[in-house]
Amino acid sequence: MDAETLSTLILLGSFLIMILLRFPIAYAVGISTVLCMMSMGQALQTISQQMVKGVWSFSLMAVPFFITMGVLMGTGGISDKLIALANSLVGWMRGGLAMVNIVASYFFGGISGSASADTASLGSILIPMMVDQGYDADFSTAVTITSSCEGLLVPPSHNMVIYATTAGGISVGALFMAGYIPGAILALSLMVGSYIISVRRNYPKGERFSLKNFGRQLIKSIWALLAVLIVVVGVVVGVFTATESAAIAVVYSLFVSVFIYKGLNWKGVWKSLEGCVETLSIVLILIAFSAAFGNCLTLLHVPAKAANLITSVTSNPIVIALLLNLILLVLGMIMDMAPIILIATPILLPVATSIGISPIQFGIMVVLNCGIGLLTPPVGAVLFIGSAVAKRPMEKVVKATLPFYACMLVALLLITFIPQISLWLPGLASSGTRYNP
Repeated sequence: MDAETLSTLILLGSFLIMILLRFPIAYAVGISTVLCMMSMGQALQTISQQMVKGVWSFSLMAVPFFITMGVLMGTGGISDKLIALANSLVGWMRGGLAMVNIVASYFFGGISGSASADTASLGSILIPMMVDQGYDADFSTAVTITSSCEGLLVPPSHNMVIYATTAGGISVGALFMAGYIPGAILALSLMVGSYIISVRRNYPKGERFSLKNFGRQLIKSIWALLAVLIVVVGVVVGVFTATESAAIAVVYSLFVSVFIYKGLNWKGVWKSLEGCVETLSIVLILIAFSAAFGNCLTLLHVPAKAANLITSVTSNPIVIALLLNLILLVLGMIMDMAPIILIATPILLPVATSIGISPIQFGIMVVLNCGIGLLTPPVGAVLFIGSAVAKRPMEKVVKATLPFYACMLVALLLITFIPQISLWLPGLASSGTRYNP
């Protein structure tokens, strides 16, 4: 066994062993990097240099701002407004509250950018409401946790920023635009599944649709929806960079939460910011360690070896695309979202581009695969949160979620094999013509 292969086994083997032993992910990444560098005889100060280089990025400055914006808006009294808006739009259908849950997640996800925040905020309101109206508790929880993944696709998503930085040379604005239609397709697939189940179980309808009521609720929610408009339009049109728009959105969300919706007082603002600091410390430490880990992957030529390994199995682009999704789904079952993006992107992106998948389209695929992983044991953070909010056993929630896994996989396959779902809007925004990968 040559030295390079041995170092590769030490890097990836020690990392996987620590993951299985439930080490904190940042420690697993950092320790495996140290062991690898020692096996290669590299100076350990290189790790510190790579860590600093990893977070020394203007684009990454947008991540803290987007997380702060999401926390402020999520705790600032907008949940009720968005639920009422969704109810006025789709509450009239069979299984109306399930539809409301899915549509509200689409709206809320565009503000929070977090599946966990969506589940905790909307779930605490909608799950008891659905149960009171005769919906099964496990079904209500399953709808809540699966629809929360829409927020990972709908901009502004800080995970998109992390992917853009990791992939290198990817426009954050293009990724933001790319997420809208896939997010809508995911929502529609979940609505179809919910409708079929609701008809079979005879779940109730809501009140008849009223254009007047919809207009009234839209006006009440306009302050929250404008936050998304500021970020997305500002970035796409070129008025702001992603970082600048995120900073402006933080100031705007603070103003709306405190003075318009009055869901936060200044004491609540400081408490929200404390939570932001805790989250940001975890994210930035992970990004720093992952930069050093990625440097080891590059030195050991792991991306090229992985590409050769996958293409040696088959040369069929369809099979390779399915293999990429399978790898990401399996990783999602044992790892959190950010480390998957940081570690898997440098390895799998060259394989994806080799079969004609655009980096933008692949970013959407990565995010959705990771989102599905958030709902699967043993490391399904959103699954755990949903079970805790609903006070339901996790195994029963998983059983109720099985039909929705199928809906999400249908959306994933559509996104994988129909590139224009992800690429049409970015192309339209950039040139007024269809995007040509």
